[in-house]
Amino acid sequence: MTARSGAVAIFTLCVALFGCENKPVFNALDVTGIQGYGNDFRLTDHTGKPRTMEDFRGKAVVIFFGYTQCPDVCPTTLSEMRQVMQLLGSDAQRLQVLFVTVDPARDTPELLSKYVPSFNPTFLGLYGDNAAIEKVTKDFKIIYRVAAGKTAESYTVDHSAASLAFDPQGRLRLFINYGLEADKIAPDIKKLLR
Repeated sequence: MTARSGAVAIFTLCVALFGCENKPVFNALDVTGIQGYGNDFRLTDHTGKPRTMEDFRGKAVVIFFGYTQCPDVCPTTLSEMRQVMQLLGSDAQRLQVLFVTVDPARDTPELLSKYVPSFNPTFLGLYGDNAAIEKVTKDFKIIYRVAAGKTAESYTVDHSAASLAFDPQGRLRLFINYGLEADKIAPDIKKLLR
């Protein structure tokens, strides 16, 4: 056996037994291959265009569920994603950020069209009727519930605070916990784009 064939045999054995292949290490939670999460939707963007995940094939996609009157989690997450876009430089054109409303009663297309692009003009706000929102949140394992306010119009919506990241082939890859900073998210997105 030559030294070269011996090295190849050892490498092959290492990969087979220990999974030594060069897998990327992420800052966010790597959920590659997890079953039971949605990977598609049928919603409308804030410009009135019907959308599905297929529209973004070839780009990494980060999906966040929230509502425009959210006092903290939603604007913080969208601000972090704006910073991610800046850190990505030219790779930013290969990332699509989607904000799916869990408050379709108040989040009209007009309101979404002002709110979501105010963080970055490429970000899209997605909405649907109650049935569509219930379906997409169930498919993507998002929890939300309306919490009564002092008046009928002043309710809040408690909702899951994490974002989901998909690779350019449309596969769910990352669970991004709320509070993970842009300088940790941007390298993860770059790895998805490789």
